[in-house]
Order: sequence, then C-alpha cells, then structure tokens
Amino acid sequence: MNAIGLRKILKKFDKRCGYKFTDYYVKTRANHPYSQLRQVFRHVELYLAILQIFKIIRDPIIDTIKAAVDRLTNSTNFLEYLGRHALIVPDDLQTPSQDNLLEEKYHFMSLLLNLVNTFLYMVNTYIIVPTADNYSLSLGAAATVCGVVIGSMAVAQVFSSVYFSAWSNKSYLRPLVFSSIVLFVGNALYALAYDMNSIYVLLIGRVFCGLGSARAVNRRYISDCVPHKMRMKASAGFVSASALGMACGPVLACLLQTRFTLFNITFNEDTLPGWLMALAWLVYLLWLWISFREPPLEEAKDNNIASHEANTAFPISGQVETGLLEDSISSPLLVRSEEKQEEEDREEECDCKEESPKENQKPITSIKSAFSLLTPSVKVQLFVYFMLKYAMEIVLAESSVVTAYYFIWSTTNVAVFLAFLGLTVLPINILVGSYLSNMFEERQVLLASEIMVCLGIILSFHVIIPYSVPQYVCSALITFVSAEVLEGVNLALLSRVMSSRLSRGTYNGGLLSTEAGTLARVIADGTITLAGYWGMSRLLNVTLIPCLFICISSIAATCLTYNSLY
Repeated sequence: MNAIGLRKILKKFDKRCGYKFTDYYVKTRANHPYSQLRQVFRHVELYLAILQIFKIIRDPIIDTIKAAVDRLTNSTNFLEYLGRHALIVPDDLQTPSQDNLLEEKYHFMSLLLNLVNTFLYMVNTYIIVPTADNYSLSLGAAATVCGVVIGSMAVAQVFSSVYFSAWSNKSYLRPLVFSSIVLFVGNALYALAYDMNSIYVLLIGRVFCGLGSARAVNRRYISDCVPHKMRMKASAGFVSASALGMACGPVLACLLQTRFTLFNITFNEDTLPGWLMALAWLVYLLWLWISFREPPLEEAKDNNIASHEANTAFPISGQVETGLLEDSISSPLLVRSEEKQEEEDREEECDCKEESPKENQKPITSIKSAFSLLTPSVKVQLFVYFMLKYAMEIVLAESSVVTAYYFIWSTTNVAVFLAFLGLTVLPINILVGSYLSNMFEERQVLLASEIMVCLGIILSFHVIIPYSVPQYVCSALITFVSAEVLEGVNLALLSRVMSSRLSRGTYNGGLLSTEAGTLARVIADGTITLAGYWGMSRLLNVTLIPCLFICISSIAATCLTYNSLY
C-alpha cells in the first residue's frame, strides 16, 4: 500500500508540474544507502509470512503485491541492464495464470539453440577480420578491399533481418534451419574462393553469410516464448553470447595459423576460418533438427493478447489504488475540494488505462506505421546507435590494414588485439549496469560516453608526430570501450522511450535498432574501401573524418533532446 500510495503521489507531481519527477526521484533514491525510499521496498517480516503462506496455498494477490512494488522501483541491476541492452523488453506485469501458459510451452533446449545461433553468428562475423586484408591480396585485390569483404555480410543482413523477422510470425524452426543452411553454403564458398582464385566468389560467400543472419528470430523467440520471470536472464544470455562470440572470433583466427592441402583443396590461415564455420553450422543444423521444439505460435499470440488485456485491467492493484487509497491519502498536494479530488483520481485512473489500451497494443504491420511512432527522442537515440556502430566498425574493420602499414603486425598480433577488445564488453557492462547506472542518470552517462568516443576518435588521427603503437592502442581502446558503454545506455533508454507497440510484431524495436547498426557497418566498411583510393598513408585520417563529423552531430542532437530523456 505504501508503494502504491507513493507512486500515486509522484504521478500527481508529474501531472501538475509538467515534469517527469517520478523517474528522477526513484532513480536517485532507489539504491542510495541512506534513502528512506528503500524502506518501501524492504518488507522482511511480510515476505517471511508470505513464504509460510506459500507452503499452504499460492494466492495470486501475493504476486500482485510484489508486482506493485517492482513496478514502482527503477533500480538497475546487471541482468536487467543486459536485458535492456538486447532491447527485449518484458511486459510490465503478467499474472501467474498467464505466465503458467508460457511455462507450458517453454523449452530450455530450444532457448539454448537460439543462444548458440547468436554466438556462432558473431564468431562468423569477426573470425575473418584479422585475415581479410591478406585474403584480398592473395586474390589480386587491394588490401583495403577487406572493407567490402567484411561489409558485404552487413549489406545482406539489412535485408535478411526484415524477412527473418516476418518469418518468425509463422515459425521459429524453419527460419533457423534455413539460416544454418545458408551460412554453411556461404562459409564453404568463402573458403573455396582461394582455390578458385576469385574475389567474386569470396564476396558471394560473405553475402550468403549475411543472408543467414537470424538474430531477429533469436530476439523474437526470447520475447514471445520465454516465461516472464526468466526473460531478463535469457536477454542477458543473448547479450553475453554475442559478446563471447565477438571475442572468440579473433581468438580462433589466431589459432588457425597452419597450411596444408587435402584433395587438392588448400587449408591455410585465410580459408580455415571458412571451413571451420561451415563445419560448425553443419553440426548446429543437425543439433537443431533433433532437439528444437516448435512452440504453438497461435497460442502464443493469444497469450500475448490476454497478457496485455490483464495489464490494462490490472484489477487487483487497481482496486487497491482506487478503493483503499482514494479516500485515505492526504498530503499538501490535496488542497482542493473532495469532489474535485475524486474527479482528478478518476482522470488519473483513465490516464493509466490509456497507457495500454487494447487497440494500441496491436503489433506494427508496416514500416510506415513503425516510423510514425518514432518520437524525436527515439530518432536521436537511433542516430546515436548508428554513430557508435559506425565508430566501432571503423576501429575493428581497418585494424588489420592500419596495423600492417604502420607497425607491420602479423595476423596473430591483430587477432590478439581484437580479442582483447572483445573481452572488454562484459566487464564494461558489469561496471555500467551494476554501478554507473545507479550513481548517475542514464542520460548523463550517455552524453559523457559520446564525448569520450569523440575524444578517442580525435586521438586516433595521425597528424605530425610519428604514429606509435601506444597512441593507436590507447585511442582505439578509448573509442571502443566508450562506444560499448554508450551502446548499453543507449539501448536502455531506447527500451524506455520507445512505444510499447514496437516491442512485438515484425517491425519491432529490435529490428529498427539492428537495421540502424547494420547500415552503420555497411557505410563504415564502404568508407574504408573508398579511402583506399587516396593511398595507405591517408587511409586512417580519411576514414576518421566522417566518423568525427557523425560523432559531433550525435552529441549536438543529444543536447537538443536531453530534457526528454529519462
């Protein structure tokens, strides 16, 4: 009752002051060691009594009381942070009966197969980065063509994300099977290009790999087929699998430094990544066919609809709010007549119901409808996401070319460097999710991270003094780590400011963010290839100039919408 009452008072502040005071108040006090607000969330004796009651009978009212407290708090722990990082946002409240229906169709092995798919795809993306320039040279192309080789996969992913997202409306198994087959073929073509001495076969192989990107299906499965109480953990697993795959890709490339011939087919440091991933996808395909269990999609849709209707009605806590609190709350805010106050309470109740009416919870069915729901804040956050992915791709994709030109690094050195960058992802997420998000507002961390990315880009320029390894490593580390911090906070803000209608359906928020990031990678990889026409001595600065311009633009856009970010 205290939690519900406090929430109602804070909503009155929001309504009368025209400022979202609730977000600031709870965010700054929920985890502060000296905050009296923490007493509202700590009911040791009550929960001890609840545990005793659970041994006798499980009453839905207990889950509803806990849900009311959870709804008020805005504290950020690591799992919740990673879950928002994946842009897989759970429903606000879900009754036990509806969650039980999800548990009936939940299948752990199917979830594990989706996470393995995510891991393998990220390995597939980054395993070729250390050797892409050498492979291009061996086929008679320029070293900077590595930008096209790496980026061709991203180009195909722009289109594959849409049709895989639409396909997941009807099935999960079939798109995953198709993805595995296409990735097997793509990696085989990538490896065979060496003996065929064809850069075109190499590019076609990478395009096939991009056409097999099923990350939209992986996100959708977690969102629709995992029980509410496990969804944050599953979302955190999705992000962790991606980070682990990003780190393992270069490590595997480092280990594949051998050369031999079998059946007139060459196996070397350039082709072995393709053969290894082809074998991995073949094994995964067999495992998928044997172990994956297709969930009943129609039933899932009915459950989602029922869930949104329950969230809209919220009968138990609604009765508590309107019945117990309407006549009992008194505070300096309540200075008007009793009749006027009752009228305001009814208006507030209507406002709460208007947040999720049934007709406004239907999934988006067209890209035009999806864009119509993008507020200025959402558009700016998508642009920030574009910027950070652009900066990260510049750092990663041109690393082999830049280090070979300035420092004469071997493939092993490049692979170790990229693996080191990939291994920073999870520790940085722990730092931000467990500490920084509870010490500062997310919009403050967002702006500070953008400034640090800009600083890292500026330090990367080769101006007058000889370009050194410490300068390159430190500037790349600042850029990459700051971009990782920025990505987590950016997606957390996106999940909060984005319309709830964009959490489901084909054109969901995850798809929009994926498209923005993929488009950034495509343009960045194209920039590297085009910059090669100015010569290797100018490659670094030419690729950093547009990166710096985009970063400054995103900082300006964030400043303009700063007050609307909570």
